[in-house]
Amino acid sequence: MADFTIRTAEQLPVLLQAFRKQAGLTQSAVAMRLGVTQQTLSALERNAEKVSADRLLALLSILGVELVLRQGSDSSAPKPPTDPNW
Repeated sequence: MADFTIRTAEQLPVLLQAFRKQAGLTQSAVAMRLGVTQQTLSALERNAEKVSADRLLALLSILGVELVLRQGSDSSAPKPPTDPNW
């Protein structure tokens, strides 16, 4: 499976729709599993940049997609906290 680098929220709608279609799922089927209406899922796919992290993670789980965070090559990026209780 290919990796996709997301740098802006505007990239999410196309990818979410593609992952859903690749999984062979309709909006209605995904909406039912997510606990929302088909219209809500349609709006979520079109405006993914406004979705809560919790809902996005639930959607990705339904689609069989994992979210991987990796520090980029930009050395000015903030470092993750070293405190395990953070």
